[in-house]
Amino acid sequence: MPGAYRQLKHVLFGRPLPSERLEHERLNKKTALAVLSSDAISSVAYATDQILFVVGGAIGMMAIGYVIPISAVIVGLLVLVGLSYRQTIFAYPNGGGSYTVAKENLGVSPGLVAAAALLTDYILTVAVSISSGVAAITSAYPPLAIHTVSLCVVSIVLLTVVNLRGVRESGAAFSIPTYAFIVMMVALIVVGVYRATMGHELAFLASPLKVDPTSARHGAAIMSPLTGFALFYLLLRGFAEGCSAMTGTEAISNGIQAFKQPAQRNAATTLTWMVTILAAFFLGVSYLATHYAVMPTTDQTVISLLGRHIFGTGFFYYALQYSTFAVLVLAANTAFADFPRLAGILANDRFMPRQFSARGDRLAFSNGIVTLALLAIVLVIAFHGNTARLVPLYAIGVFVCFTLSQAGMVIHWMRSRERGWRRRAALNGLGAVATGIVSVVQIVTKFTEGGWIVCLIIPAIIWVLVAIHRHYTQFADDVKFTGHSPILPLHHTVVVPVNGITKATAGALVYATTISDEVVAVYIEVDKRLTDELQRTWEEWDIGVPLVVLPSPLRSILRPLVEYVDNLRMVMPGELVTVVVPEIVPKKWWEHFLHNKTALYIRTAFMFKPNVVVVAVPYLLGHAYRLRDMINHDDETDVVATA
Repeated sequence: MPGAYRQLKHVLFGRPLPSERLEHERLNKKTALAVLSSDAISSVAYATDQILFVVGGAIGMMAIGYVIPISAVIVGLLVLVGLSYRQTIFAYPNGGGSYTVAKENLGVSPGLVAAAALLTDYILTVAVSISSGVAAITSAYPPLAIHTVSLCVVSIVLLTVVNLRGVRESGAAFSIPTYAFIVMMVALIVVGVYRATMGHELAFLASPLKVDPTSARHGAAIMSPLTGFALFYLLLRGFAEGCSAMTGTEAISNGIQAFKQPAQRNAATTLTWMVTILAAFFLGVSYLATHYAVMPTTDQTVISLLGRHIFGTGFFYYALQYSTFAVLVLAANTAFADFPRLAGILANDRFMPRQFSARGDRLAFSNGIVTLALLAIVLVIAFHGNTARLVPLYAIGVFVCFTLSQAGMVIHWMRSRERGWRRRAALNGLGAVATGIVSVVQIVTKFTEGGWIVCLIIPAIIWVLVAIHRHYTQFADDVKFTGHSPILPLHHTVVVPVNGITKATAGALVYATTISDEVVAVYIEVDKRLTDELQRTWEEWDIGVPLVVLPSPLRSILRPLVEYVDNLRMVMPGELVTVVVPEIVPKKWWEHFLHNKTALYIRTAFMFKPNVVVVAVPYLLGHAYRLRDMINHDDETDVVATA
């Protein structure tokens, strides 16, 4: 690795950490709240918007009257799911969440459904959170709207870099924005409720933008309302969109191992904090939106409009918008924390590539982090960073996970029959039924709005996971060796491709003569004039290694060489051929671009050939060493002497 690249890597991501530092990288409750709860807490910035977008788009300002009832039902469901996941935390202290619970209690197939749904939801979490955060900034600065996609991509890249620095450093970086958002939301709700209940405004909070909620509601009365099934279906759609507030609830149960000891107790406490904060904020925003008759637009979010009404357009408004932007961008960190960890668990179970189970220099699951970032960037670009277009895809997967996890916990309690198992099974059973109903509502109401994409993606991911597992299973069977059969020696021929007599060629020949007595040099003839000169020089060199010339009328280097090696393998069954490739390694990295990659092409050409071994012998330019040093002085050959 070039020194400059290594230094840049250390600056961006920090110096490598030893494995024993893993325990010190765990999070305390306050930091974990910022890292693992930012997704759920920040969803209040767009959950109420989505209810009003759907219901208000059909019945206008009449939608204001339905916001609080819908929000209250969602909060009730949130509390139920939160209590259920507290039980999951203590039952499964190693984490893994819905995938682990479903696989162990319902079977591999339900487990894979949960895993695919979670992976999909984590990718959408990054895309939705980032696009919502950018929307908060473009609401305050409308001219920036044309740069939405670029701002989203830059935010994802910055978030990726921070996460690659490690769990503890990312947690420290994300704590301040998360708690700043909490403080600003408390201020918004407290001041807004105070003004609403007291019926007057504080002098320093007087807003130049006046709204008459009464006239807005009266204006809605003249609209012809929907009745019967149409209204019920509309409210179901609004409920389904508002359930995006519950995404991220499972993150803490998935990441128990990220907590300091006692991990289970700390995780359960943090989950309680998260549910309480989310419920209070969601109901508070919905109440204020109802009182001030706020309707979101394509340019202004509900939080932005409430901030203008309550704080005016001064410091507090911009502090609210900046903190909202920050927490929404950082909310994607919940996915960055859990997607790599889930991918690592799947990799250990041989359902994902093994590379996802490896920790990087900073003890983070680097491959999972980079993969998540790339997929989220593709999604943001495809949907132009539009939150309204992304949210319909959102939350379908997470409620499928909720349902499978709670159903799995019911089986868990019935099998274990621990003390109080009936009460615990009843709670998880109620949660499974409730979230199962919501899953159906999500799929039905969002299907035509883009939900069909998720309904295709989840089965596609399951197919990929199964295919990977099938490969690893077959791979293990193919390489397994019982030791019952004898290891028979093979006839060994070494082929050294040459293009002239150079120090690199001499070095490859020295190595070749140490591994076999049958060595042959092969020259691919492209220009006959050069061939005659090489043959004359080779005879003068007289090193005891024959030179075979292979004509190549079509100037191909690989085809004649491959055919020659194939013919050698046909001489006798079990013939082993080693191709020793001289490879010149330039001293500086940029000099590599000035040379052909013939050695790489040769290795690739023989990759799938049985009984063929390819070895590259590097010759490092700029290093003063003699070929004589490569072998013992007592066994010097003519090759060394001549060189």
